[in-house]
Amino acid sequence: IPEDLVHFGLIPEFVGRLPVITALEPLGEDALVSILTEPRNALVKQYQTLCEMDGAELHFTDEALRLIARQARERRTGARALRSILEGVMLDIMYELPERVGVQSRVEITPEVIEGLQSPFADEAPPLAESASTGGKSKPVRRAGKQRKESA
Repeated sequence: IPEDLVHFGLIPEFVGRLPVITALEPLGEDALVSILTEPRNALVKQYQTLCEMDGAELHFTDEALRLIARQARERRTGARALRSILEGVMLDIMYELPERVGVQSRVEITPEVIEGLQSPFADEAPPLAESASTGGKSKPVRRAGKQRKESA
């Protein structure tokens, strides 16, 4: 096992001082939520700062943060999954936000937004309501890492 540590970049002098190698327990939902929100450079704070640069306020509901943490636990990659999940949710939002300067000042991330069922922008109607009003004619659209229905 020490050879593996050297192979991954630890110097032999350091590896020789490690008395025990142990497996870590998977992080719980509360721990993952705190990783998302509490550190000085937390992912949520980074995205809030980026949105502020575009003149918008970004808000995550507690339920949305818990859903992100649950999805990360399902992937079984610990805190590493948090970044990829959040990037998937925020990709379209960060792309569209500069066009909405002055129009949209608040972006609300809810569980429905994470699942791709609702827009984070208050001025957009929910896509499912749009498809219902057009007689069910809709096409799937890739948004925020999930599939959703939007009118044709």
